Amino acid sequence: MTSQLDFFGSATARLPQAERGRKAGGRETTQKTVPDDEALAAHLESTGNYRILRKLQPRAVSEQPRAGFPRQGVILDTETTGLNHRTDEIIEIGVITFTFDDQGAIGDITGVYGGLRQPGTPIPEEITRLTGITDEMVAGQSIDIDRLTSLVDGADLIIAHNAGFDRPFCEAFSPIFRNKAWACSVSEIDWSARGFEGSKLAYLIGQSGYFHDGHRAVDDCFALLEVLEQQRPGQSGTPFMELYEASQHSRVRIYAENSPFDMKDHLKKRGYRWSDGSDGRPKSWWVELPEEKLEDELHFLRTEIYRWDADPTVKYLTAFDRFKAG
Repeated sequence: MTSQLDFFGSATARLPQAERGRKAGGRETTQKTVPDDEALAAHLESTGNYRILRKLQPRAVSEQPRAGFPRQGVILDTETTGLNHRTDEIIEIGVITFTFDDQGAIGDITGVYGGLRQPGTPIPEEITRLTGITDEMVAGQSIDIDRLTSLVDGADLIIAHNAGFDRPFCEAFSPIFRNKAWACSVSEIDWSARGFEGSKLAYLIGQSGYFHDGHRAVDDCFALLEVLEQQRPGQSGTPFMELYEASQHSRVRIYAENSPFDMKDHLKKRGYRWSDGSDGRPKSWWVELPEEKLEDELHFLRTEIYRWDADPTVKYLTAFDRFKAG
């Protein structure tokens, strides 16, 4: 069968004689129009009046990963019954593993796993609306911990899109997630500098030219991988390269304990957040910064907030410590 493109990007297929239909009166039907989606999309985009979103197609798992990518990364996503890792539970987990090198270049997909889990209580209606996961879907389901362990055990880095949420839930679920280096693709990549209007995954994937079935764990993992490897014109390196580099640097968390009450707005404006002490942190305003900014921040606190030579509590963090509960 041969074809040609018309103005609107359709493929006009010329069918063999044996496949031709016949109209009333004995006249032959010699052509059949079959849409060519990519040609039509390209035509619409060329007008400048349309932007086309393509459905994200998950990458295939490589049975023989290429040499030269010695490290293993894990992209992880969870769906849960709520926001509190102490009282809520995981109902779905998705994981994809991939290889990468010391510069942050991504190699191949080496494994995929997605599993549902029945929680101890019914799934709240708002969670079902958000995720599409129902009590009927998770009834009798459990996560294959052996399969999950086989994927996570060799990870050099676990990446989550909001690791401060996912890590506490994962560590409460299983010790296999402890003592691992974690990275957050929300807070450790400067998406604004890369031309994105927000850091939510839906924004990132949409502005990258794709759409996907969001709020299902494995689908979100593949979407994040696609975004992490994209490099826009004029940018230095991929988002994953930036993320991997950030994960190798120490950070500091500074607790402005006993800071004057009338200074709270100044602290909030500078990026400090309030901890009421219930999560194991000191009851105070706190901020997390790159280690190289520590002295400047202590100077700010002593001169602008305390106005004396205070010695705030400082906690040093690596990728192995960050995003843990408390």
